[in-house]
Amino acid sequence: MVSVARAVRSPLAWIVAVVVVAVTATAIVLLEPWKLIVDTTVTEAVPTVAPATGPSGTPAAGPVVLAEGSFVSHEHHTSGTVRILRLPDGGRVLRLEDLDTSDGPDVRVWLTDQTVTDDWFTFDDGQHVDLGSLKGNKGNQNYAVPSELDLAAFVSADLWCDRFNVSFGAATLVRTGN
Repeated sequence: MVSVARAVRSPLAWIVAVVVVAVTATAIVLLEPWKLIVDTTVTEAVPTVAPATGPSGTPAAGPVVLAEGSFVSHEHHTSGTVRILRLPDGGRVLRLEDLDTSDGPDVRVWLTDQTVTDDWFTFDDGQHVDLGSLKGNKGNQNYAVPSELDLAAFVSADLWCDRFNVSFGAATLVRTGN
């Protein structure tokens, strides 16, 4: 039987130890396992603009819903609603309401041209617009939609994990006719 002292002096033991430490450190950095147990709740109000008045001196109308949908789960349980709002000043935002999903590394909010199915991997196959990093895995949050973007080209919103190329959850966007 090999003694502990002899094993510690062995170059092979040191090489194995260094490899184990390097692999463990890399896994921790890439997988961010603490995100499985930590929640980030965001509570943003529905966006508004400075009050404007119409020709009769009445306040301008509030945000108008252009499209909306409910999340379905993919790689992780995901629930909540998504709405695309047109603000009184003409700006647009994508709003997540009552979101509940897992936190993860590099989760992005996307508008996509892909239909929502049970396939978690298709949302990056076509055209998509990245609206930014998911601010939190719970709550209500707003993301600016570029003014030049033709919303007719996009049929779904997706929470896309860019690190692992999977959808956490997606919602089919139903146009409201506004």
